Amino acid sequence: MKTPKRIEPLIQDGLVDEVMRQLMSGKEAKVYVVRCGDEIRCAKVYKEADQRSFRQSVDYTEGRKVKNSRRARAMEKGTKYGRKAQEEAWQSAEVDALYRLAAAGVRVPTPYNFLEGVLLMELVTGDDGSAAPRLNDLALTPELAREYHRFLITQVVRMLCAGIVHGDLSEFNILLGSGGPVIIDLPQAVDAASNNNAFKMFERDVTNLANYFGQFAPELLATDYAMEIWSLYQSGKLNPETPLTGHFQRNEKPADLVGVMREINDTLKEEEARQLYRQQQLEKKKMAGF
Repeated sequence: MKTPKRIEPLIQDGLVDEVMRQLMSGKEAKVYVVRCGDEIRCAKVYKEADQRSFRQSVDYTEGRKVKNSRRARAMEKGTKYGRKAQEEAWQSAEVDALYRLAAAGVRVPTPYNFLEGVLLMELVTGDDGSAAPRLNDLALTPELAREYHRFLITQVVRMLCAGIVHGDLSEFNILLGSGGPVIIDLPQAVDAASNNNAFKMFERDVTNLANYFGQFAPELLATDYAMEIWSLYQSGKLNPETPLTGHFQRNEKPADLVGVMREINDTLKEEEARQLYRQQQLEKKKMAGF
């Protein structure tokens, strides 16, 4: 097939030898099957911002650090250079996340290179050697649904232990490779510690898993892994081997608003008393000639 213009620099640099076919076109990128020497890989070509249906949101970009202060200021001002820098940061977020997660033992595609808005990475294949299908294209037995759900819960735990929340995890972003489920599509991944929306996104990711696999194994719909895992994470007790139950005792007791307001008022009165005491002491010192 004709080589897409965005992949031409990779061919010129000897990173890609041939573009074999287009694999898919998604909301944020097109993916091509490419030959690199004797290996078959895939090249993810990110779409320009005005061509994507997935829009960057402050919910996702909050907490992301930019080392170059000039780039950071330009991104804040929204200049042409700043918009270009923001786009590059959005794309490189997936590369950074893939390397971090692969090092943490999370099953994600192996990244090989990133150049000119093109991510070169592992082509995940099924048992027959062809490109792996997405979970949403499959019908599962209850046993397989439980097995894959259990495996993916361990993966989101490993991700969280590595400080990352996927942010858009669902059956559409999981491939079924020959070795089991593989998590893909991570440009919107967020930092669990610095993003105030991290728990909301984590809970949504875990709920998406329960809802999908619950179609085949209904008992999974009653699980509450998100709250159980997050509470362990916040208390510093979460690690990849932490045993989980899928249940969490929520505090359903209504908040004592009257008591809270009473404490606030008492605190304000104490502060007023301290200020009055300081003022009185200053007046005494002035009268004593100090």
